[in-house]
Amino acid sequence: MTSAQSAEETMSSASDKDTVAAQCAPPSKVLVQQGAEARVYRSDFFGKPTIIKERFVKSYRVPSLDQKLTHRRMNQEVRSMARCRRNGIRAPAVYHIDLKQRTIHMEDIKDGLCVKDFIRNLDMGSDELVLNELVQNIGKLLGKMHDCDVIHGDLTTSNMMCSPQGENLTLIDFGLSSVSALAEDKGVDLYVLERAFLSTHPNTEHLFEMLMQSYSQASRNAKSVVAKLDEVRMRGRKRTMLG
Repeated sequence: MTSAQSAEETMSSASDKDTVAAQCAPPSKVLVQQGAEARVYRSDFFGKPTIIKERFVKSYRVPSLDQKLTHRRMNQEVRSMARCRRNGIRAPAVYHIDLKQRTIHMEDIKDGLCVKDFIRNLDMGSDELVLNELVQNIGKLLGKMHDCDVIHGDLTTSNMMCSPQGENLTLIDFGLSSVSALAEDKGVDLYVLERAFLSTHPNTEHLFEMLMQSYSQASRNAKSVVAKLDEVRMRGRKRTMLG
């Protein structure tokens, strides 16, 4: 074998190794958001557009306790999304969970808009019909969610997505979710939404009332939940008055 042939084979072998390495390399990910609990990246998972949620290590905790609590929270988040999807409620599909890396790979809602931004971009006058339909659909969706005993834990219009036409409502970010049949827990869930909704979208009390009417029509247990919501509101007012 000549030295030239040897050099060519060496270059070919190196090229093959580079190709294999490129194929096996993890997909690139782009940071989308960073919150108090986790970083959110956009990537892909076997060709599917993917959101990766990576939970932080809490350095102030004992490591073993931090690991245990994080694993429990991640498992509950995945279970809540799966429970919603089984009951016909739109939520991201889970592709993969890696407890060691503290990551959840889930469906990226393509062409989805944050409901908070969707509402802010509408005109309260000329787009009234669109807004009315949107909040009614939110009420129906939450009624279905509570009927299957999922408590979201962080209901805001930032944690809901819709199509550019205001359709296909999808719930996201179940990081604080739980499963409970208690009317108290469901009432607190709605109270969190009410406070967030009215502070994010001022002068929309009539829209939230419409949302609650739709919730009451959609949920089997609405009467007891709304009664608890009223109790939670009263407790909230007392705390505000007493400081």
